[in-house]
Amino acid sequence: MSQRLKFSVSYDGGAFAGWQSQLHRKTVQDELERAFQKIGGTHVRVHGAGRTDAGVHALAQVAHVDLPDRKMSGERWTNALNAVLPNTVRISKCLYVSEKFHARFSAKGKTYRYRIYRGKVVPPMLWRYVLHYPFPLDEDAMRAAAARFVGTHDFASFAASTGSEEDDKERSTEREIYSSELARSPDAEELVFTVRGRSFLRYMVRKMIGTLLDVGRGKLQPADIDRLYELREHANSGPPPRPQGLCMVCVEHEESFRISDQLNVR
Repeated sequence: MSQRLKFSVSYDGGAFAGWQSQLHRKTVQDELERAFQKIGGTHVRVHGAGRTDAGVHALAQVAHVDLPDRKMSGERWTNALNAVLPNTVRISKCLYVSEKFHARFSAKGKTYRYRIYRGKVVPPMLWRYVLHYPFPLDEDAMRAAAARFVGTHDFASFAASTGSEEDDKERSTEREIYSSELARSPDAEELVFTVRGRSFLRYMVRKMIGTLLDVGRGKLQPADIDRLYELREHANSGPPPRPQGLCMVCVEHEESFRISDQLNVR
């Protein structure tokens, strides 16, 4: 009987072509599956709570695997995985959960953060993790616009097109946002957008940021957010802002899925 292992993983997205496994490309999912095979000797499928795109980072992505047995404790798995994974991927915690748990479908909420560096010169240790925008912005208007994301809305204007008009019409683009805030960092050098919701569409957070930047530039007004919900048209004509400013901060699950390590594991 297989045993389900839940784990929290952080990664530097700049080193990968995204989370999801892709042929001939370096992805986080592939690195994790290779690590499990190297330790356990068999291939297992890693399931993540979300599919971050190329260049997007994670502080606490959540994933799970089904293992053929339970020979090692969660702590042993944490240490073993970190010993074989590249330094750009780190496991912070592993624990056994019931088979009812699913990293994606059991998620109750996700939090993302996007950082905009406002100073004239980006420090070299930050450039991989921020969007540099030193030009004038109406930040009060941007904060007012960010507040309008809260609630349940049709976010079709903030979603990536599937490439098929029929598919775009058929799939649900309604999402619930619990909180949405734009604030200056403690050192006042960054403008930080933090959004928490049940789930997100592809490119949704980056397109939200692009819209906020348009508000800051005076191209849109905060009230235009409501109009975009109704029109279901793409909020930005150009590409979404660069991915390196975006980070998956955390994923929320119920703790009731957890089960304690058995005494016979090593």
